Amino acid sequence: MRDSHLTDVLEWTPAAKTKLKNIPFFVRAQARQRIEQFVRAAGEEVVTAELVEQARLEIGQ
Repeated sequence: MRDSHLTDVLEWTPAAKTKLKNIPFFVRAQARQRIEQFVRAAGEEVVTAELVEQARLEIGQ
């Protein structure tokens, strides 16, 4: 298992990418950053649609 750092690029599943595209473009970059922070904090290396949804609920968006 490798250490995750903020410079590491996380893998996104196609379903997670679709969910990200549903976020308005003007906040998408910030949302992506917050989702990736959430995923890293959860100890995961792949962003799934389920994790995007969990992040949305945690962040309150």
